[in-house]
Amino acid sequence: MCGITGVYAYNEIGRMSSIHLSNAVQALKKRGPDWQDMSLHGLCNLGHVRLAIIDLNRESNQPFTDETGRFTIVFNGEIYNYKDIRKDLEGKGFIFKTQSDTEVLLKGYMHYKTDIFKYLNGFFAFAIYDNEIGEMILARDRLGIKPLYIYEDEDKILFASEMKALLAYKIPKELDEIAMFEYFQLNYIPAPRTIFKNVRKLLPAHYLILNKRQKIEEKYDEIPYFDPKNTPKGDYNDWQKGFYNVLDEAVQRRLVADVPLGAFLSGGIDSSVVVALASKHVKNLHTFSIGYAENKFFDETKYAQAVAKKFQTEHTVFSLKNSDLYGDLMPVLDYIDEPFADSSALAVHILSRYTRKHATVALSGDGADELLSGYNKHSAEYRARVGGFLPNVVKNMSFLWNILPQSRNGFFSNKVRQLKRFAEGLSLSPAERYWRWATFAQENDVKKMFSSSFLSKINENTYQKDKNEILKALNSEKVEDFHQFLHTDLSLVLPNDMLVKVDLMSMANALEVRCPFLDVEVIRYACSLPVSAKIDQKLRKKILQDTFRNVLPAELYNRPKRGFEIPLLQWLRTDLRDMIENDLLADNFIKEQGIFDVSEIQNLKKQLFSNNPQDIHARIWALVVFQYWWKKWF
Repeated sequence: MCGITGVYAYNEIGRMSSIHLSNAVQALKKRGPDWQDMSLHGLCNLGHVRLAIIDLNRESNQPFTDETGRFTIVFNGEIYNYKDIRKDLEGKGFIFKTQSDTEVLLKGYMHYKTDIFKYLNGFFAFAIYDNEIGEMILARDRLGIKPLYIYEDEDKILFASEMKALLAYKIPKELDEIAMFEYFQLNYIPAPRTIFKNVRKLLPAHYLILNKRQKIEEKYDEIPYFDPKNTPKGDYNDWQKGFYNVLDEAVQRRLVADVPLGAFLSGGIDSSVVVALASKHVKNLHTFSIGYAENKFFDETKYAQAVAKKFQTEHTVFSLKNSDLYGDLMPVLDYIDEPFADSSALAVHILSRYTRKHATVALSGDGADELLSGYNKHSAEYRARVGGFLPNVVKNMSFLWNILPQSRNGFFSNKVRQLKRFAEGLSLSPAERYWRWATFAQENDVKKMFSSSFLSKINENTYQKDKNEILKALNSEKVEDFHQFLHTDLSLVLPNDMLVKVDLMSMANALEVRCPFLDVEVIRYACSLPVSAKIDQKLRKKILQDTFRNVLPAELYNRPKRGFEIPLLQWLRTDLRDMIENDLLADNFIKEQGIFDVSEIQNLKKQLFSNNPQDIHARIWALVVFQYWWKKWF
């Protein structure tokens, strides 16, 4: 795991940006504390920071150049099947001087060119420069586990693993109004947009080839759509066996490391399954979880300890008070380099920080919910498609949900909040229903937040084009087409929210996180299974739960799903109140800034401190994150 950056110049003016390359490398130092270096090739110059995981020798440091001096690579990620690819290449006459996956990836590209993507099982963002013909390729893994930001103007292309490295090149900072409009609905910015114009994210499963001013950008793979012709043979019991095998193999592939390795263990099904499989292959596996000493509603440590006991892991619980959580708030806000308001990032940052004291690599259960239907919105969507008595009752009682108190802060008020969202979605098309349940604020509400001058800069047609592209798979209400809902999550929520959160917060602590559920073979197998294997009216992640029902402790079943939550509403009303009212959302600052409507921000603050906050804390948090970011960079 590492960080990469570089300059590909079209002319001498563009090459002058390389004077900032060293600063860009330093901006990524937390991602790679073990080694930092640069490789200069005239119009193309590359930088790299290394977190050493495989082959710790200096010979594997990057930038890495082949023995002919023609090809140089900077690479962030891991290729799990690199030993198989290496064996294949050795059979074709290639000689290797290291034991690293970096050299295998480089020589694989030298031989296969863009066909190399057919063979790669792993997660990555990389750049390879061909010094002989002046050509560079940039590429990103299938699911977008590793990030890659690109800035382009008439003189050059700059790239980096994080926005802060691009900002080190002194690029112009011009806000993208459409990105902001999407951010305040979703609480993150969906690719390819970023907060800045002229900066974009390379999309997952894409590569970009640059040869002087000629550019070729292609998508090399797709997340499979369900096709009944590809469903594995046999019945549900056979599918469980097949699923167990592919997931077990994915876990085994992620156990290769030359540094201490452990696993996150939240007490939920996903991480528990990963630990159960990993403990078969690693004796005394180290596992880590965090507990909330002052908030037992979100504390799952007793379930994590039950799993640790059953599989005899060396388990460490980091028991935190609210003051411990709050202590990480500013470091997280300081590290985020474009607005990102998933508040559970704070919990991931803390877990990563504590885990890094014991391990350099951690396995996680990320991706299972999006792949196998683990969220409340998946149950809601399934019930909406099946129909029947219950959805009709909820829909017809909309008047009641509108007048009852709604909040995430209590059991009853949270149920009312959920029922209101469910009722609203039942009246919408599948595409609009997805958007309603994926967002924290509706379009009209966000429009009211902006000043009239800022709102006039948002091109409605361009925004609708973005939205239609995101929702293009959602065109059917049939139960058998429920896969389209999951496919949209895998394309939108997973790479733009969940994986951004894990990458940023783990790399801020120089910790590599590996996700077996996102193995290419697991993805293919899961996408080949029918809806009935994933969800019904009683059970989510059905095949995962059934496959491991006799493996995991019984107490993990028949219990409510908990997220990585923090006491955000409480903080906003207490510890952060002064910052909100007298600094970031102060009337005079809002007016001077010119982005937001003063009266609407006043209304949002009033609702925050009312007895019926509903989901307002998520919207206020998005504002706090944006304002903190804006003050830092502007």
